[in-house]
Formats: sequence, C-alpha cells, structure tokens
Amino acid sequence: MTFPPLPSFLKNLLVVGLTVLAFPQETRATEEEDAEAAALALAKDQEDAGYMFRAEAWTGPLVKDIGKAVRMQLFKGNEYCIGVAVPRKSGVFITGAVLDFEGKPVGEIQPVLEGWGFLLFFKPKKTGVYIVTLREDEKGKLKDTACAIITGYK
Repeated sequence: MTFPPLPSFLKNLLVVGLTVLAFPQETRATEEEDAEAAALALAKDQEDAGYMFRAEAWTGPLVKDIGKAVRMQLFKGNEYCIGVAVPRKSGVFITGAVLDFEGKPVGEIQPVLEGWGFLLFFKPKKTGVYIVTLREDEKGKLKDTACAIITGYK
C-alpha cells in the first residue's frame, strides 16, 4: 500500500518535531559524559591512595525534587571510596551518604568545594547491600541533570 506524499508544511513540522525530540537526548548524553568525566577525575585522585576503581561508572538522571538512591553490594574487609558527580559546569551542588541496613548514614563524606561532587569513604562491618544516596543541595542551581557514580576499593 502506498500513501500520498505529505504536504510541505507537514514535512517541515515533522522535521522540526524530530529535531526537537532528538536534541534533549543528545543533551542528556553530553551531560552523562560530563558527569562521568567528573566522577573519574575524583577517582583518579584516590588511586595514589591505593584504591582500585571499577572500569565503568554508573550514570543516570538526577531529578531535582527526588534525588537518587543506588544499591551496592559491599564486602566486609574492603575499604570503599565512592566518587559521585554531576557535570562540573551545571551549577548543581550535590550531597549524599551511604546508608546501612537500618537506613542510617555511615562512613565519611568529602565534598568538592565547587559542589559538583563528593567522595564517600566507608569500611563495612558486614557484607551486604548498602544504599548510596545523593540529592541536590539548595546552595546550587536546582535542576534536572545527569549524575555518575564510580566505586573503588582496597
């Protein structure tokens, strides 16, 4: 079955619509790459301290009013350094914590002065699934952006 050709104004509308739909995805991909690069920069600084980082970072959206919670299997006996970041130029400030089995914050946080990231240091007393949380801080811009998490241990 063949369809009649589209009128030119519909073709133009379709092209504009597809361009608008494609742009946010491209922007998100760039934001995720920027967030991952920032998290990797945090990790690189800790490699000299003996932490070995996973080859890949987790990346995803950070919704301004919700935040993010990511489950991680952590093992007793290891010391963990978890780098968390958003794109450096986003203007977003973030904070977070590692939560234990009871939902209580554990470990130590070292924020980046510019607010775009932080390191969490934690040595679990038990092997299990812990939660890494992050949320936007009111000190920076409040907007949806990308975030990245990279985990290292020694």
